[in-house]
Amino acid sequence: MRPFATLPMQIPAAGGAGRPRLSGRTVLFSLIGFFAVVIGVNVTMMTLAISTMPGTDVESPYLAGIKYNAEISAARAQQARGWHVTTHIDRGGDGRAIVVIDARDRNGAPLTGLALSIKLARPTDQRADRVFTLGERTAGHYAGDAVEVASGIWDLEVEADRGGERLFRSKNRVTLD
Repeated sequence: MRPFATLPMQIPAAGGAGRPRLSGRTVLFSLIGFFAVVIGVNVTMMTLAISTMPGTDVESPYLAGIKYNAEISAARAQQARGWHVTTHIDRGGDGRAIVVIDARDRNGAPLTGLALSIKLARPTDQRADRVFTLGERTAGHYAGDAVEVASGIWDLEVEADRGGERLFRSKNRVTLD
């Protein structure tokens, strides 16, 4: 045999055996199947995204913006009071979170008669938030608990009211084991 010689080949006729025909029906079903898969994946991803993102941090950003100056003046008044509030939080093995607060004025005297409310807020999921109140056990010493508190990172928001007026507010990030 000589180099570069051509070998005889058999070429099947169009539409012959062993070669599927591409019909209009095949193209139509292929396109419908392709778009059905793309739309199905998009709907699944949207559903997962919406169900895992609970929403905004505040219910009404507009109203929060309007109240901004009032919050600044309340923070200045709180700082002028010079209160010393210490918070201790423990999480039990049964999922119960126990919060203990000791409240003192600038002279170290116990602060009595406060209505203390606590909010344990998950930074990533509003649906896990827990809100509860603390009762005064002794003068200036308040305690309370919440159930079904998972371990992890939480925002601890403490508010102290007396006579319907908020006198103290604190927000701290805590890690519960």
